[in-house]
Amino acid sequence: MTKPTISPTTKDDIPALQLILDQTGLFPSEMLPEMLDPSLTETSEAFWLTCHANGKAMGFCFVVPEELAEGTWNMLALAVHPDLQGKGFGTALVRAAESHLRDNSQRILIVETSGTEGFAPTRKFYVQNGYEEEARIRDFWAPGDDKMVFRKAL
Repeated sequence: MTKPTISPTTKDDIPALQLILDQTGLFPSEMLPEMLDPSLTETSEAFWLTCHANGKAMGFCFVVPEELAEGTWNMLALAVHPDLQGKGFGTALVRAAESHLRDNSQRILIVETSGTEGFAPTRKFYVQNGYEEEARIRDFWAPGDDKMVFRKAL
């Protein structure tokens, strides 16, 4: 496998990214075209990045500005093809998003995830990438499913 390249998501990436969504279950893949549209038509500051390797889309991230906050952004989605998780693609996407934000004088990137045991690898991933646990909102997603907020100063 070649070294991954990261670039802004294009309309041509949609079918491959939908397959990744179907395999990861992050959110329903049929939502993707509508979610991407504001970024593709440049009507939003939010941005999508796609990770490619061997000419194929292998993962993506979606980052939005936090309303009413100065220089604070939220990574709402990060997904990598299940067969490639743990091989550096997620880290490459996170670093590219952070770099883009730093280059544009932004201050903070946050990520939100679940506090359940099933999301322990996700939380570990963010800690390994320099994020610190900032907040826990108990029973946010559902009873017994806390919302965990991680923060990284850029």
